[in-house]
Amino acid sequence: MRILILGGYGVFGGRLARLLADVPTLELVIAGRDLARAEAFCAGWTGAARVRPLALDRAEVAAGLQAERPDLVVDASGPFQHYGADPYRVIAACIAARVDYCDFADAADFVFGVPRFDAAARAAGVFVLSGVSSFPVLTAAVLREMAKDMEIVSVEGGIAPSPFAGIGRNVMRAVLGYAGAPVKLTRGGRPGHGIGLAESRRFTIAVPGRLPLRNIRFSLVDVPDLQVLPPEHPAMRDIWMGAGPVPEILHRILNLLAAARARLRLPSLVPFARLFHFVLDRMRFGEHRGGMYVRAEGVANGGPVVRSWHLIAEGDDGPLIPSMAIEAIVRKLLAGERPPPGARSGARALALADYAPLFAGRRIFTGFRDAGEEAAPLYRRILGSAFDGLPSRLRQLHDSMAPRRWSGTAEVRRGRHPLARLVAALFRFPPAAAQVPVSVAFAPRAGGAELWTRRFAGRSFASLQAAGTGRNRHLLVERFGLASFALALVVEGDRLLLVPRRWSLAGVPMPRALLPRGTSFEAEQDGRFAFDVEIALPLVGRIVAYRGTLAPDGPPAPNSGTLY
Repeated sequence: MRILILGGYGVFGGRLARLLADVPTLELVIAGRDLARAEAFCAGWTGAARVRPLALDRAEVAAGLQAERPDLVVDASGPFQHYGADPYRVIAACIAARVDYCDFADAADFVFGVPRFDAAARAAGVFVLSGVSSFPVLTAAVLREMAKDMEIVSVEGGIAPSPFAGIGRNVMRAVLGYAGAPVKLTRGGRPGHGIGLAESRRFTIAVPGRLPLRNIRFSLVDVPDLQVLPPEHPAMRDIWMGAGPVPEILHRILNLLAAARARLRLPSLVPFARLFHFVLDRMRFGEHRGGMYVRAEGVANGGPVVRSWHLIAEGDDGPLIPSMAIEAIVRKLLAGERPPPGARSGARALALADYAPLFAGRRIFTGFRDAGEEAAPLYRRILGSAFDGLPSRLRQLHDSMAPRRWSGTAEVRRGRHPLARLVAALFRFPPAAAQVPVSVAFAPRAGGAELWTRRFAGRSFASLQAAGTGRNRHLLVERFGLASFALALVVEGDRLLLVPRRWSLAGVPMPRALLPRGTSFEAEQDGRFAFDVEIALPLVGRIVAYRGTLAPDGPPAPNSGTLY
């Protein structure tokens, strides 16, 4: 099978080629205007698939198809927003040559206009699929899964790339092209518009049981979803899609420029694409992680329902996701599964289940959350579906909203640094001991919070645990007096880790560089609940560490603890 990839040496085309590198029956023609770049790409190739460079301009694509006779053309060049007076030149040429076609188009108007070629594509017996990327193929697949048991009324979603993902200059040109310009969407059940990159929302992407991404700012982007998804769901009245590039300071600069362009009616920001691309390539810091979310409001069983889907991708696996939709189509073609002929958006090209084998073996994790979890016990509420995978003793301890007490024995270790001793004394942490009796009383508080009172051989200290809100959404917030710590609940094998993410004093956010650290987890040991907690400070070291086991006791006495 011969695949001609226009822009095959670029960001998305190159990633698609590498995703298909293991298929020896493929010949990938790496095409584009710059033959030297195509040759350099092929010179570094190590895959089983064969690759060949080709100098081919879009203006000469008809002659190129005649000479190469590919089985499939993939347009990975762009920017599709700036294809000029004849934006569908490649599609028309493919239909005329009876060659199947896919593209990575992220331009809503471009994708929305592709069905005009439907009759011609059917007559030629070829398929033409546009916008075959995360937006809208993956979002559409997620919404179809949700629509199985709810009527979707409102949708919002977003993609948050890793700061190390890297984007092409054409992508930057596309983004700056609609920054500050009207973006077509559906609002209040009517066609409307927003202002590209000038409207923002915040969201925390949190796959159940995984380390969440930090709370991210998303801004409105012009993607095919805004136009092709509402017809898929007749009850949909609102749709909004955003991107959350980091670092946030650069994102906010884009927001300001977009707002200024809209208010002052300034010209396009496209001339600054080279500058922004240069800066973005050099402002790579933070966690090498990315993600995506889709949140839907609707009706199920006669009542309102809110459901969200979350995706987190670690390291270099995240940047591959936009190219995986076309990868899946190619692999289906090789297996004899062919899309029906016709020209349309790629929104219905794949089901959510089609992504499972693509994500398998990579550090890509997904999961659903339901707003109905808000009435559940604290840890179940935060962990969502991951709660049911915990060891039985952990579920038993946490799956209750009633007063209770668990008792056992523990070992306590203390830090020796003078500052560590001072902090331990302020928080009334227990003294060092090899083996002491311990009990933990759990007292419910308003809003689903819990007061934990720990007693080590008569010495007690208390903390209030609650579900985080705002930027601490999907985190467990534990408060010791004036100090509050936002912790991620992460399921790792048969352990539940508590990972510090943010902290504050008297409600004032504190620097991450000073965030207390330490490995803390819960597990099951010999049929008992086991805990291992370490609290340490940068430059100071250990403050306190305690570990031990607990078993359920009788109900605690009323008012068994106070928070100071």
